[in-house]
Amino acid sequence: MIDIAVPGFGRLVLQHLVCDYNGTLARDGELLDGVGARLTAIASKLAVHVLTGDTFGTAARALRGLPCAVTVLPAEGQVEAKAAFVTRLGAADVVAIGNGRNDRLMLAAAALGIVVIGDEGSAADTLQASDIVVRDVVDAFALLDNPRRLIATLRA
Repeated sequence: MIDIAVPGFGRLVLQHLVCDYNGTLARDGELLDGVGARLTAIASKLAVHVLTGDTFGTAARALRGLPCAVTVLPAEGQVEAKAAFVTRLGAADVVAIGNGRNDRLMLAAAALGIVVIGDEGSAADTLQASDIVVRDVVDAFALLDNPRRLIATLRA
């Protein structure tokens, strides 16, 4: 669990991390360097869930052996499915990380939404729906590893 009070933003009591796969944890279907180790480290604090349309059909193989639950979503209705997943977990307990247009409602629903710019960029409306913008997912994991950085970024 990550428990931190952010002046002007509120208290975050996070128990779940929900991540998009392609464009967030992976590029062209392949897990980005260092992501496996970061997922393993953050799993000591948060239950890790990966949601994906699995465009390249590689997510299950790439994430095998890592401490995360993988959910492959159908091509249609991903925006709503991702947001519903966060809601079922209890949105107040969730930090969500994504980059694509299909991640926008998931980031908006979560207690903390982090958008990754990365090699694929980010959809503009997903950027608008987020609380924090980072260059890549390793930066997002670094924020969660050191929650005082969240205070520096989010305080009013």
